[in-house]
Amino acid sequence: MDLVQTLADAVISFFIAVSENFRIQDFFDIVIISVLIYILLIWFKNTASRFVFGGIILLGVIYLLARLFHLYLTSMLLQGFFTILLIALVVIFQEEIRRFFERLATWGSLRKRREEEANPYHLDTEIIVESVGELAVNMTGALIVLQGKDPLERHLKGGYVLDGCLSQPLLASIFDVHSAGHDGAVVIDKGRVLKFGCHLPLSLDASISGKLGLRHTAALGLSEKSDALCIVVSEERGTISVAREGGLSQIPNMSKLSGILEQFYESRSPVEKANAFAHWIRKNTGVKAVAVLLALVLWFAFGYQRDWVQRDFMVPIEYRNIPEAWYIEEPKIFQAKVALTGSVQAFNLYDPSNLNISLDLANVQEGSQDIAITRNLIHIPSNLTLAKVQPSKIKIVAYRLFPINLPVFVNKVGTLPDNIVLKNILISPGSVRVQAPSKLIKKKVAISTEGIDLSGITETATLEPKLIFPPEIRFQNGVVPRISVTIQVESKKKTRK
Repeated sequence: MDLVQTLADAVISFFIAVSENFRIQDFFDIVIISVLIYILLIWFKNTASRFVFGGIILLGVIYLLARLFHLYLTSMLLQGFFTILLIALVVIFQEEIRRFFERLATWGSLRKRREEEANPYHLDTEIIVESVGELAVNMTGALIVLQGKDPLERHLKGGYVLDGCLSQPLLASIFDVHSAGHDGAVVIDKGRVLKFGCHLPLSLDASISGKLGLRHTAALGLSEKSDALCIVVSEERGTISVAREGGLSQIPNMSKLSGILEQFYESRSPVEKANAFAHWIRKNTGVKAVAVLLALVLWFAFGYQRDWVQRDFMVPIEYRNIPEAWYIEEPKIFQAKVALTGSVQAFNLYDPSNLNISLDLANVQEGSQDIAITRNLIHIPSNLTLAKVQPSKIKIVAYRLFPINLPVFVNKVGTLPDNIVLKNILISPGSVRVQAPSKLIKKKVAISTEGIDLSGITETATLEPKLIFPPEIRFQNGVVPRISVTIQVESKKKTRK
C-alpha cells in the first residue's frame, strides 16, 4: 500500500507541476501538431505506401526511447538518419505531395463550385448505370473516368476534346467498336463528357497489373495518382469493375454500382447537414484520438519545460529616437549583462543574436538622469524570464543644442622657411553654422582646423584642412562643412626690393 500511495503521490505531483507550467502557447502547440498528425494519418491511410509510415513510427519510437534513456550514440545516428529521411520521403511520396498541393491550390474554386451547383448527381448516376449495364450485356469493353477533386490534365495522354452533354447514346457511340476512340477512356465531369479516347497512366504495382487487362491496369493506375473513380467493363467476360484510391473491385450488380456512384458524388459535393460539427467529431474518431495522443507524447518529449536553467548574455544597448537638437554626453554604455531563465527547450529554439536593449530617448530631459532597464526594454520571447540585468540602470547626461555661428581659426604648426614671409591667411568661410549646448556657447568656444605645417610652404597655397571641434557640436544635416584656407607668402628678397 505504501508503494501504491507513493506512486499516486508522484503522479499527482507530476500533473500539478505540468498544470502550473502549462501555458496558452503550449495549448496551441498541441492543437497545431495534432492537426498536422491527423492530416498525415489520413494521408497515409489513403496511400499505397502505408508500410513506409509504419517504419517511420517505429524509428520515431526508438528515437524517443533513446533520448529518454540517454543513449547518445543511437540518438545522434537517428537524428542524422531523419535528416536524410526527409529527402527520401519527398522522393517516395512525390506523387502524393503533388496531389496535396494541387488540391490545396484548387480548394477555393472547388468550394465555390460546390456552392454554385444546385443540380444533384442522381441523373448522372442513372445514365452511367444504365449505359454500363448495357455495355456489359453486349460484352463491349469500356473505360469511364469520373473526375474527383484532383485535376487530371497531367495524367491524360492523347484523346479528343468533346465537351458534350452526358447521355446513354453518346456513351454507346463512343465505345462502339467502329469508333476511333473506343479503346481509350471517357472523362466525365458535372454531367459533361469532356474528352474521349484518352490514355491513362498504367499501375506501378507489377504483382497486380500482370494479372489484369490493359483497361483494368490503366484504371488502377489513374486511381493511384488521383481521387478519380474509374469504371471498367471487360469485353472478354462482360464484368464490371471499379477502381478508386489505388484499389480495384468487381461489382456484382447494378444496384451496387449505383450505390458506389452516389457515395462518390456525395463525398465530392457533400450536402450540408444541420449537425455537421457533430458529424465531423464522430468521423475518424480513432484517428483523431491517435493524433492527439501522439501530439501529447511529442510535447512531453520536446516541448514540456521541465528543467529550468539560467544563462548570461552580453547584450548591445541601442540609443534611438534621440531628438535632433539634443546631445547625449559620452561615454555611453553600449553593453549590459542580461541573465535569462527558462527551459532548455526554450533556449534551444531561441536565437541570442536577436537579443538587444532598446532605449527610447524621445522624451529625454536636460541634465543628468537614470534610465532603469526593465523587461519591456529587452526583446526576449515570452517563454523566457528576465532574472537580472547589470547594470540595472544607465546614467546619461543630455544637453539641448542651440543654433549659433562659430568662427573658424587656423591651427598653425611650425614656422616658415627663413627666406619666406607670411603676408596673409584667408579663411573661407570664416564662420560655420552649428548647434551647440549652452555651456559651450558661454565659453565662446571656437572651431579650429587641423594643424597646418608652415615649414613646408614656399609659395602661396590653398588648402582644405579638416575641422577640429568638440563632440557636443552638431552640424546641419550631420555634414561637416569644407573650409578653404589660403596662405599668402612671398620671398624676403622681393620684400627688400
